[in-house]
Amino acid sequence: MNYLLQVDFPYSGPFGDEFFTEMEGLAQDIATENGLVYKLWTENEETQEAGGIYVFDNLDDANRYLAKHTERLTSFGFSDIKSKVFKINEELSKITKASV
Repeated sequence: MNYLLQVDFPYSGPFGDEFFTEMEGLAQDIATENGLVYKLWTENEETQEAGGIYVFDNLDDANRYLAKHTERLTSFGFSDIKSKVFKINEELSKITKASV
């Protein structure tokens, strides 16, 4: 059973290539998280938001990482952090081309 974690927060930049350069080290750290299947990085310069969609292979690691990441974002000065955890319906997701 896989779980999706959605996180977003107000973010004023940088975006695009500069975002990659600034966040590459963090991405390498996140890649080592227990239970992480993958993360999709999200950014929207128009609405001044960033965040991510994470897939974890168990609920405990998804919740553990959410607490850790929320604490990290807060320490970086971010606020108004929004998050949700969902159980993935894998059978329906496979029909719609998800690789779960």
